Amino acid sequence: MSADPTVRREIPDATVARLPEYLRTLTRLAEEGVAFVSSEELAASVGVRSAQLRKDLSHLGSYGVRGVGYEVETLALEITRALGLTENWPVAIVGMGNLGHALASYSGFVTKGFRIVALFDDDPAHVGERIGDVTIRPSSEIEAAAGELGITIGVIATPAVAAQSVCDALVAAGVRAILNFAPSVLSVPPGIDVRRVDLSTELQILAFHAQRKSALPATPAAVVPQ
Repeated sequence: MSADPTVRREIPDATVARLPEYLRTLTRLAEEGVAFVSSEELAASVGVRSAQLRKDLSHLGSYGVRGVGYEVETLALEITRALGLTENWPVAIVGMGNLGHALASYSGFVTKGFRIVALFDDDPAHVGERIGDVTIRPSSEIEAAAGELGITIGVIATPAVAAQSVCDALVAAGVRAILNFAPSVLSVPPGIDVRRVDLSTELQILAFHAQRKSALPATPAAVVPQ
């Protein structure tokens, strides 16, 4: 059961961060032909408590049906709308090294509500190269391309030393949402949303946990009575 979307409350950032996980699970369930899912099952599949899941979904006005659960396709659509994925967001990638190439070549963006409309790099060896249907342009054309293509989201995949200047160019071009893969903290004016993805930091965190586990004493084997 869903409430009127016009009376929905502001969704907390922590809830927004979990919505893509719920959507990923719901999409898989829909592909498997599952019609309904309980809060316990959906919560377990994404690693949260069922009470947290119900609270998160209440921000969308979705409360499920007692004894039945949530209708998978309906809930997936509600989350898709809440995340703004019913639109086709134009994305630009700046920095066409190995990471930039991989991102530009990823076909999954199209099915998730995003389309790569522009690619930029300052290396003459990359400028003019085509990836899919998009030709790599020099970074000096960011502002012109933003006006021409309506770029909404900018992805920075440059070395750290170039990230701030690229960010400044995107902001000056009117881009208000930036995904930063460069290992640097960006300075942006109010009203600009920046998400940072630092792969090396994530690996270091995993290394910490791996080290702790390797230091634990081995669990003794069970003794089987003879």
